[in-house]
Amino acid sequence: GWLEGDRGVMICDKYDIWRFQTDSGKFKCLTGSVGRKNKTAFRVIATDPQQKFFSSREDLLLRAHSHLKKTTHFYRLNPVDEKLVPLVSGEKKYSFIKKAEAADIYLFTRESFAEFPDIWLTDWSFGSTRKLTDANPQMKNYLWGSAELVEWNSADGEPLQGVLMKPENFDSNKRYPVLVYYYRLFSHRLHEYNRPAINHRPCFPFYTGHDYVVFLPDIRFKVGTPGFSATKCLVPGVQKLIDLGVADPECIALHGHSWSGYQTAFVITQTNMFAAAIAGAPVSNMTSAYGGIRWGTGLARQFQYEVNQSRIGGSLWQYPERYIENSPIFFADRINTPLLIMHGDADDAVPWYQSIEMYLAMRRLGKDCIFLQYNEEPHHLKKYPNKLDYAIKMKEYLDHYLKGTPAPGWIKIGVNYKKN
Repeated sequence: GWLEGDRGVMICDKYDIWRFQTDSGKFKCLTGSVGRKNKTAFRVIATDPQQKFFSSREDLLLRAHSHLKKTTHFYRLNPVDEKLVPLVSGEKKYSFIKKAEAADIYLFTRESFAEFPDIWLTDWSFGSTRKLTDANPQMKNYLWGSAELVEWNSADGEPLQGVLMKPENFDSNKRYPVLVYYYRLFSHRLHEYNRPAINHRPCFPFYTGHDYVVFLPDIRFKVGTPGFSATKCLVPGVQKLIDLGVADPECIALHGHSWSGYQTAFVITQTNMFAAAIAGAPVSNMTSAYGGIRWGTGLARQFQYEVNQSRIGGSLWQYPERYIENSPIFFADRINTPLLIMHGDADDAVPWYQSIEMYLAMRRLGKDCIFLQYNEEPHHLKKYPNKLDYAIKMKEYLDHYLKGTPAPGWIKIGVNYKKN
């Protein structure tokens, strides 16, 4: 934000806050490079939404997010003596809500995997805090679990982090079935409360409450090899859980949706370490997906392969080999993992024919594959009956392949697409 009289402006880099003087061009790091040293991102909180500038002597309220510990805390910064004062502590995530209009009274939330983000009240010193709400008392009636950080190196030696969610009555002498859920960077969810919900993704405390371990690994990509990048990050991360004695190596499932649905379909062409896999709305064939349209926006899909999320790095004619090498359909004959595919036929982001291609390839090759196709549903299921149906089937599928429970009829027999 700007300083009074336009004498300067405060600008953030990835970690720290800097003051630039407009008359001389001189600049100074107000946070003393503490952010970069500790890989903590400091940001100024605008406590007054009507305020158009900051006084050069005004104490600032800062939000600090640790990229290493995944905690989010409050600090106070005096821009004159550049003194950083921590206001709260603990392995939590703190979020600012609002400041009183005519008093130094503040509202904030505090949360963790097992703590609901209730509203708290404090003054400018943050010396005395008071909890104002108890919005989720029914939590005490359920097994919830705990979350911790896990670290490992990718197959290329790159340091990675992930969140390990354990059942509440975790037994260190027992190995557990593991559900791996991911997208790109999920380790920041370490201290986030997970609201129970029924949708296209697994509800983490629901699964930890049913004696599963849930693992959220970070994935880092290299342009040109998105599928192989995912494999190089995932496999060593899962192996770390096996080495820790947490995971039953015979009872690990992989689950992803959209971009991670693609990764899931690809990874099981490269490894047999998963007992089952679930891919929601996956791209299976980059050569045909490249020429498709994102029906929601009307954009051709070509941009996302050349310069965006799909990370091929060029056109189909520049790098035809990359499109083939990163497409799971071309290696479907290598798959030995049971696969459950889910897709809505009104998907406005990933054309649902991508799942048709993958399903028909698996059927042609005699592989274990089930396709759940939901009528008139977009990229994420919207109709409650369909969301509930998928949530139930997701749990039944994982229980069967990871816990050995009897297969329900929809797995053993299937459902006719057309009823007589």
